[in-house]
Amino acid sequence: MEVDDYELLQLHVSSEPFAQRGELDAFREVWGRKMLRYELEPLDDHPLHFDAKVRSLPGFTMASGSRSPMRTRRANEHIDHDDFFLVVFADGAAELNERGRVATIGAGEAVLSSNGSPASFVIPTPSRTISYRFSRALLRPHVRDLDDLVASPFARDSQMLRLLVGYSKVLNDQQALATSGLRRAVSAHMHDLAALLLGSKAEPPLTDGFQAARLKAIKDEILLRLTQSSLSVEDIAGNQQISERYMRKLFASAGTTFTDFVREARLDRAHRILTDPAQAQRSINAIAYESGFGDLSYFNRVFRQRYGMTPSETRALARTNG
Repeated sequence: MEVDDYELLQLHVSSEPFAQRGELDAFREVWGRKMLRYELEPLDDHPLHFDAKVRSLPGFTMASGSRSPMRTRRANEHIDHDDFFLVVFADGAAELNERGRVATIGAGEAVLSSNGSPASFVIPTPSRTISYRFSRALLRPHVRDLDDLVASPFARDSQMLRLLVGYSKVLNDQQALATSGLRRAVSAHMHDLAALLLGSKAEPPLTDGFQAARLKAIKDEILLRLTQSSLSVEDIAGNQQISERYMRKLFASAGTTFTDFVREARLDRAHRILTDPAQAQRSINAIAYESGFGDLSYFNRVFRQRYGMTPSETRALARTNG
Protein backbone atom coordinates (compact mmCIF):
# COMPACT_ATOMS: atom_id res chain seq x y z
CA MET A 1 0.00 0.00 0.00
CA GLU A 2 1.44 3.39 -1.03
CA VAL A 3 2.03 5.82 1.83
CA ASP A 4 0.59 9.30 1.26
CA ASP A 5 3.31 11.73 2.30
CA TYR A 6 1.13 14.71 1.44
CA GLU A 7 -1.58 14.43 4.05
CA LEU A 8 -3.13 17.66 5.26
CA LEU A 9 -2.51 18.06 8.98
CA GLN A 10 -4.89 20.30 10.92
CA LEU A 11 -4.51 21.72 14.40
CA HIS A 12 -6.34 24.27 16.55
CA VAL A 13 -4.15 26.19 18.99
CA SER A 14 -6.01 28.24 21.60
CA SER A 15 -5.08 29.87 24.88
CA GLU A 16 -8.72 29.94 26.01
CA PRO A 17 -8.83 26.54 27.81
CA PHE A 18 -5.61 27.44 29.64
CA ALA A 19 -7.02 30.86 30.59
CA GLN A 20 -10.16 29.25 32.03
CA ARG A 21 -7.97 27.07 34.27
CA GLY A 22 -5.64 29.94 35.19
CA GLU A 23 -2.76 28.21 33.40
CA LEU A 24 -1.61 30.76 30.82
CA ASP A 25 1.99 30.29 31.92
CA ALA A 26 1.64 26.65 30.89
CA PHE A 27 0.28 27.74 27.49
CA ARG A 28 3.27 30.03 26.99
CA GLU A 29 5.62 27.19 27.87
CA VAL A 30 3.99 24.30 26.00
CA TRP A 31 2.63 26.08 22.92
CA GLY A 32 4.84 29.15 22.87
CA ARG A 33 8.36 27.98 23.65
CA LYS A 34 8.12 24.28 22.74
CA MET A 35 5.68 24.14 19.82
CA LEU A 36 5.57 27.58 18.18
CA ARG A 37 9.21 28.18 19.15
CA TYR A 38 8.98 31.74 20.42
CA GLU A 39 8.24 33.72 23.55
CA LEU A 40 4.72 35.13 23.99
CA GLU A 41 4.72 38.25 26.13
CA PRO A 42 1.46 40.18 26.79
CA LEU A 43 1.67 43.95 26.33
CA ASP A 44 0.44 46.57 28.82
CA ASP A 45 -1.31 44.10 31.11
CA HIS A 46 -3.63 42.87 28.30
CA PRO A 47 -4.83 39.32 29.07
CA LEU A 48 -3.06 36.87 26.78
CA HIS A 49 -5.25 35.67 23.92
CA PHE A 50 -3.99 33.48 21.09
CA ASP A 51 -6.19 31.46 18.77
CA ALA A 52 -5.06 29.93 15.47
CA LYS A 53 -6.13 27.24 13.04
CA VAL A 54 -3.10 25.55 11.51
CA ARG A 55 -3.14 23.65 8.21
CA SER A 56 0.07 21.98 7.15
CA LEU A 57 1.44 20.19 4.10
CA PRO A 58 5.07 19.10 3.64
CA GLY A 59 7.03 22.27 2.88
CA PHE A 60 4.09 24.61 3.52
CA THR A 61 1.99 25.65 6.51
CA MET A 62 -0.75 28.25 7.00
CA ALA A 63 -1.88 29.49 10.40
CA SER A 64 -4.74 31.98 10.69
CA GLY A 65 -6.34 33.49 13.75
CA SER A 66 -6.46 36.26 16.32
CA ARG A 67 -4.18 37.49 19.07
CA SER A 68 -4.17 40.09 21.82
CA PRO A 69 -1.57 42.88 22.03
CA MET A 70 1.72 41.08 22.57
CA ARG A 71 5.39 40.80 21.81
CA THR A 72 6.63 37.60 20.19
CA ARG A 73 10.35 37.02 20.44
CA ARG A 74 12.43 34.37 18.68
CA ALA A 75 15.81 33.83 20.33
CA ASN A 76 18.70 31.66 19.17
CA GLU A 77 17.55 28.77 21.35
CA HIS A 78 14.19 28.72 19.57
CA ILE A 79 15.63 28.33 16.05
CA ASP A 80 15.15 24.83 14.62
CA HIS A 81 14.89 25.56 10.86
CA ASP A 82 15.61 28.40 8.43
CA ASP A 83 12.40 28.51 6.39
CA PHE A 84 10.58 31.77 5.73
CA PHE A 85 7.37 33.15 7.18
CA LEU A 86 5.16 35.60 5.34
CA VAL A 87 2.93 37.25 7.95
CA VAL A 88 -0.19 39.06 6.71
CA PHE A 89 -2.08 41.38 9.06
CA ALA A 90 -5.73 41.14 8.08
CA ASP A 91 -6.50 43.53 10.96
CA GLY A 92 -4.25 45.35 13.37
CA ALA A 93 -0.62 46.40 13.09
CA ALA A 94 2.89 45.33 14.08
CA GLU A 95 6.55 46.19 14.05
CA LEU A 96 9.13 43.56 13.09
CA ASN A 97 12.73 43.93 14.22
CA GLU A 98 15.05 41.45 12.51
CA ARG A 99 18.67 41.52 11.32
CA GLY A 100 19.00 45.15 12.30
CA ARG A 101 16.02 46.15 10.16
CA VAL A 102 12.70 47.48 11.35
CA ALA A 103 9.48 47.12 9.37
CA THR A 104 6.13 48.65 10.32
CA ILE A 105 3.09 46.80 9.03
CA GLY A 106 -0.52 47.97 8.94
CA ALA A 107 -3.86 46.32 8.21
CA GLY A 108 -3.83 44.46 4.90
CA GLU A 109 -0.05 44.53 4.66
CA ALA A 110 2.50 41.72 5.01
CA VAL A 111 6.13 41.22 5.96
CA LEU A 112 8.74 38.50 5.41
CA SER A 113 10.64 36.93 8.30
CA SER A 114 13.28 34.18 8.34
CA ASN A 115 13.07 31.59 11.08
CA GLY A 116 16.83 31.26 10.82
CA SER A 117 17.54 34.48 12.72
CA PRO A 118 16.44 36.04 16.04
CA ALA A 119 13.56 38.46 15.69
CA SER A 120 10.81 40.22 17.61
CA PHE A 121 7.29 41.23 16.63
CA VAL A 122 5.56 43.95 18.64
CA ILE A 123 1.80 43.81 18.08
CA PRO A 124 0.26 46.82 19.90
CA THR A 125 -3.41 46.20 19.09
CA PRO A 126 -5.73 43.17 18.88
CA SER A 127 -4.95 41.66 15.49
CA ARG A 128 -5.97 38.98 13.03
CA THR A 129 -3.09 37.43 11.14
CA ILE A 130 -2.38 34.83 8.48
CA SER A 131 1.10 33.31 8.61
CA TYR A 132 2.52 31.23 5.79
CA ARG A 133 5.61 29.08 6.18
CA PHE A 134 7.51 28.53 2.92
CA SER A 135 10.38 26.16 2.33
CA ARG A 136 13.71 27.94 1.79
CA ALA A 137 14.84 25.04 -0.41
CA LEU A 138 11.80 25.40 -2.70
CA LEU A 139 12.07 29.19 -2.97
CA ARG A 140 15.84 29.44 -3.42
CA PRO A 141 15.97 28.32 -7.10
CA HIS A 142 13.49 31.05 -8.09
CA VAL A 143 14.45 34.08 -5.99
CA ARG A 144 17.94 35.49 -5.58
CA ASP A 145 19.22 36.89 -2.28
CA LEU A 146 16.23 35.74 -0.25
CA ASP A 147 17.71 36.91 3.04
CA ASP A 148 17.97 40.46 1.72
CA LEU A 149 14.16 40.50 1.66
CA VAL A 150 13.78 39.80 5.39
CA ALA A 151 11.82 42.59 7.14
CA SER A 152 10.52 43.73 3.75
CA PRO A 153 6.90 44.96 3.92
CA PHE A 154 4.40 44.31 1.12
CA ALA A 155 1.65 46.84 0.46
CA ARG A 156 -2.02 45.94 0.77
CA ASP A 157 -2.61 46.91 -2.88
CA SER A 158 -0.07 44.37 -4.17
CA GLN A 159 -1.85 42.25 -6.77
CA MET A 160 0.37 39.26 -6.04
CA LEU A 161 -0.29 39.47 -2.31
CA ARG A 162 -4.06 39.57 -2.93
CA LEU A 163 -3.82 36.55 -5.23
CA LEU A 164 -1.70 34.62 -2.73
CA VAL A 165 -4.07 35.29 0.18
CA GLY A 166 -7.12 34.57 -1.95
CA TYR A 167 -5.74 31.32 -3.30
CA SER A 168 -4.67 30.12 0.15
CA LYS A 169 -8.36 29.83 1.11
CA VAL A 170 -8.33 26.63 -0.93
CA LEU A 171 -6.94 24.98 2.23
CA ASN A 172 -10.48 25.28 3.65
CA ASP A 173 -11.92 23.33 0.70
CA GLN A 174 -11.93 19.58 1.37
CA GLN A 175 -12.83 18.78 -2.24
CA ALA A 176 -9.85 20.75 -3.54
CA LEU A 177 -7.58 18.74 -1.21
CA ALA A 178 -9.20 15.35 -1.72
CA THR A 179 -6.17 13.55 -3.19
CA SER A 180 -2.43 13.52 -2.65
CA GLY A 181 -1.95 14.97 -6.14
CA LEU A 182 -4.22 17.92 -5.41
CA ARG A 183 -2.46 18.60 -2.12
CA ARG A 184 0.93 18.52 -3.85
CA ALA A 185 -0.39 20.99 -6.43
CA VAL A 186 -1.63 23.40 -3.75
CA SER A 187 1.75 23.39 -2.01
CA ALA A 188 3.53 23.97 -5.34
CA HIS A 189 1.12 26.75 -6.31
CA MET A 190 1.62 28.54 -3.00
CA HIS A 191 5.39 28.47 -3.52
CA ASP A 192 4.91 29.76 -7.09
CA LEU A 193 2.92 32.71 -5.76
CA ALA A 194 5.39 33.40 -2.95
CA ALA A 195 8.27 33.41 -5.45
CA LEU A 196 6.42 35.86 -7.69
CA LEU A 197 5.65 38.11 -4.71
CA LEU A 198 9.29 38.03 -3.69
CA GLY A 199 10.57 38.96 -7.13
CA SER A 200 10.93 35.81 -9.21
CA LYS A 201 11.86 36.54 -12.82
CA ALA A 202 9.33 34.01 -14.08
CA GLU A 203 6.55 35.36 -16.30
CA PRO A 204 3.49 35.43 -13.99
CA PRO A 205 0.84 34.38 -16.56
CA LEU A 206 2.88 31.28 -17.41
CA THR A 207 3.25 29.85 -13.89
CA ASP A 208 0.85 27.18 -12.67
CA GLY A 209 0.42 28.91 -9.32
CA PHE A 210 -0.50 32.23 -10.88
CA GLN A 211 -3.05 30.62 -13.19
CA ALA A 212 -4.58 28.62 -10.32
CA ALA A 213 -4.82 31.76 -8.16
CA ARG A 214 -6.33 33.76 -11.03
CA LEU A 215 -8.97 31.10 -11.67
CA LYS A 216 -9.86 30.87 -7.98
CA ALA A 217 -10.24 34.66 -7.78
CA ILE A 218 -12.55 34.54 -10.79
CA LYS A 219 -14.63 31.72 -9.33
CA ASP A 220 -14.86 33.49 -5.97
CA GLU A 221 -16.22 36.62 -7.63
CA ILE A 222 -18.73 34.58 -9.65
CA LEU A 223 -20.00 32.91 -6.46
CA LEU A 224 -20.41 36.31 -4.80
CA ARG A 225 -22.46 37.58 -7.74
CA LEU A 226 -24.23 34.33 -8.56
CA THR A 227 -27.74 35.70 -8.01
CA GLN A 228 -27.30 38.29 -10.77
CA SER A 229 -29.05 36.83 -13.82
CA SER A 230 -27.14 39.24 -16.08
CA LEU A 231 -23.73 37.92 -14.97
CA SER A 232 -21.43 37.73 -17.99
CA VAL A 233 -17.89 36.96 -19.10
CA GLU A 234 -17.46 40.65 -19.91
CA ASP A 235 -18.41 41.74 -16.37
CA ILE A 236 -16.09 39.34 -14.60
CA ALA A 237 -13.15 39.83 -16.96
CA GLY A 238 -13.47 43.60 -16.59
CA ASN A 239 -13.51 43.45 -12.79
CA GLN A 240 -10.56 41.06 -12.76
CA GLN A 241 -8.69 43.30 -15.23
CA ILE A 242 -7.98 40.48 -17.65
CA SER A 243 -9.08 39.77 -21.21
CA GLU A 244 -12.11 37.62 -21.93
CA ARG A 245 -9.88 35.36 -24.02
CA TYR A 246 -7.51 34.76 -21.10
CA MET A 247 -10.42 34.04 -18.76
CA ARG A 248 -11.87 31.47 -21.18
CA LYS A 249 -8.41 29.92 -21.41
CA LEU A 250 -8.24 29.57 -17.62
CA PHE A 251 -11.58 27.78 -17.49
CA ALA A 252 -10.54 25.53 -20.39
CA SER A 253 -7.38 24.56 -18.50
CA ALA A 254 -9.67 23.32 -15.70
CA GLY A 255 -11.78 21.33 -18.14
CA THR A 256 -14.84 23.56 -18.05
CA THR A 257 -16.25 26.84 -19.35
CA PHE A 258 -17.54 30.04 -17.77
CA THR A 259 -21.12 29.10 -18.74
CA ASP A 260 -20.87 25.59 -17.33
CA PHE A 261 -19.32 26.77 -14.06
CA VAL A 262 -22.02 29.41 -13.52
CA ARG A 263 -24.84 26.99 -14.36
CA GLU A 264 -23.51 24.28 -12.02
CA ALA A 265 -22.98 26.74 -9.18
CA ARG A 266 -26.52 28.07 -9.58
CA LEU A 267 -27.94 24.56 -9.61
CA ASP A 268 -25.99 23.72 -6.44
CA ARG A 269 -27.43 26.79 -4.76
CA ALA A 270 -31.00 25.99 -5.83
CA HIS A 271 -30.64 22.38 -4.69
CA ARG A 272 -29.39 23.45 -1.24
CA ILE A 273 -32.39 25.76 -0.79
CA LEU A 274 -34.90 23.17 -2.04
CA THR A 275 -33.63 20.55 0.42
CA ASP A 276 -33.46 22.94 3.37
CA PRO A 277 -36.45 22.37 5.70
CA ALA A 278 -36.26 26.00 6.84
CA GLN A 279 -36.96 27.09 3.24
CA ALA A 280 -39.90 24.73 2.68
CA GLN A 281 -42.50 27.50 2.28
CA ARG A 282 -40.62 29.34 -0.47
CA SER A 283 -41.93 29.03 -4.01
CA ILE A 284 -39.82 27.23 -6.59
CA ASN A 285 -40.10 30.28 -8.87
CA ALA A 286 -38.54 32.49 -6.20
CA ILE A 287 -35.76 29.98 -5.54
CA ALA A 288 -34.94 29.77 -9.26
CA TYR A 289 -34.72 33.54 -9.63
CA GLU A 290 -32.78 33.94 -6.40
CA SER A 291 -30.27 31.40 -7.69
CA GLY A 292 -29.68 33.49 -10.81
CA PHE A 293 -31.96 31.75 -13.31
CA GLY A 294 -33.92 34.31 -15.32
CA ASP A 295 -35.87 31.67 -17.28
CA LEU A 296 -37.98 29.23 -15.25
CA SER A 297 -38.42 26.67 -18.02
CA TYR A 298 -34.65 26.58 -18.57
CA PHE A 299 -34.13 26.13 -14.83
CA ASN A 300 -36.55 23.19 -14.69
CA ARG A 301 -34.89 21.54 -17.70
CA VAL A 302 -31.26 21.80 -16.54
CA PHE A 303 -32.22 20.90 -12.95
CA ARG A 304 -33.79 17.65 -14.13
CA GLN A 305 -30.78 16.91 -16.32
CA ARG A 306 -28.46 17.39 -13.36
CA TYR A 307 -30.40 15.67 -10.56
CA GLY A 308 -32.63 13.23 -12.43
CA MET A 309 -35.83 14.73 -10.99
CA THR A 310 -37.76 17.98 -11.03
CA PRO A 311 -37.35 20.69 -8.38
CA SER A 312 -40.76 19.73 -6.94
CA GLU A 313 -39.77 16.07 -6.71
CA THR A 314 -36.50 17.03 -5.05
CA ARG A 315 -38.31 19.05 -2.41
CA ALA A 316 -40.83 16.24 -1.80
CA LEU A 317 -38.06 13.68 -1.41
CA ALA A 318 -36.23 15.90 1.06
CA ARG A 319 -39.42 16.21 3.13
CA THR A 320 -39.87 12.43 3.12
CA ASN A 321 -36.26 11.76 4.14
CA GLY A 322 -36.28 14.59 6.68
